[in-house]
Amino acid sequence: METGMERQLEIYRKGLFGMPEQFPVDAESLEAAARAAMTPEAYDYVAGSAGTEATADANRRAFAMWQIVPRFLRDVSQRDWSVELFGRRYPAPIYVAPVGVQGIIHPDGELATARACAKLGVPFTLSTVASYTIEQVAEAMGDAPRWFQLYWSRNHEVAASFVRRAEAAGYSAIVVTVDTYMLAWRPRDLRRAYLPFMHGDGLANYFSDPAFRALLAAPPEADPGSAAMQFAAIFGNPSLTWDDLSRLREWTRLPVLLKGILHPDDAREAVRRGVDGIIVSNHGGRQVDGAIPALEAFWQIAEAVGDAVPLLFDSGVRTGADALKALALGARMVGLGRPVMWALGVDGESGVHTYLRNFLAEFDLTLALSGYTRVSDLGREALHVVE
Repeated sequence: METGMERQLEIYRKGLFGMPEQFPVDAESLEAAARAAMTPEAYDYVAGSAGTEATADANRRAFAMWQIVPRFLRDVSQRDWSVELFGRRYPAPIYVAPVGVQGIIHPDGELATARACAKLGVPFTLSTVASYTIEQVAEAMGDAPRWFQLYWSRNHEVAASFVRRAEAAGYSAIVVTVDTYMLAWRPRDLRRAYLPFMHGDGLANYFSDPAFRALLAAPPEADPGSAAMQFAAIFGNPSLTWDDLSRLREWTRLPVLLKGILHPDDAREAVRRGVDGIIVSNHGGRQVDGAIPALEAFWQIAEAVGDAVPLLFDSGVRTGADALKALALGARMVGLGRPVMWALGVDGESGVHTYLRNFLAEFDLTLALSGYTRVSDLGREALHVVE
């Protein structure tokens, strides 16, 4: 991969020839550009969070509680960002977190995001509620790394079918989101009376699934409204418990990660139940208003479970410095969500590719300027906590 200096010099060279960089290079400008490019309904759907949106705000503030302590007079001329997870080496410690309904952001939706990830070897996580199917995304990515995120349906046959389709299509992990067995109160969407699923958006995996289609009196092509209502009837599963996790071992041989864990006791239970990894996340603030910031939860969970299973992190990451802090606290990889969607809205596949290059450039520069050459060298001693 290109270094941060190489990416910077590319931008500066363009400026010398009167072609300054048009793509936003900071998170705030990127979101503003996406807002201008997207429909108001789509923008609010992605930007919105639960209730007062206090949790989303707290996610960002939590990063300010940890400060990087740079070290100097170290040879940082050569750097290695690679990480190993489940027997596979990835070129960088980031992945694209699952975000649903990407077709409302850009017509190419998940296909564009997936192709951009594939160019860089960054794992792409496909949401259950995607605008394109498991198989279509797999075809777009070729042999590039991809994971499948499962919203566990009330109908176990549908959930099992999704998992088996993902394994057959070459996905290398199953990410079970545990915090969305029902949708939170989201005022932005409610004010617009807009839920994309009611319009049939984001239901490609359902409408193409044999187990789901078997529940319908008429195929989705003939009666999309009734199919959308059937989706609404089985989407979440509030009765799901720890005991249900054993079903996954019957459905797949792939590694299973639980996404949405925030309490150390839940993390310990996940380890006891034999999960392969934990993603500490509060869904970017979209589920519980006033919930603990994800980064605050992360370091507590890291202390509780140690190296028992790999810990990943998402919620609130905007900069290379944010990623470094999470990695120093013990994250194996860091997930990027909303910013990737803003990049998709601004310029489709090219926008996502440019954004990821910029993010990795910033991370590389932050790593080097902090005195480190490898992700594995990062630890709590790289940080100072603000009392």
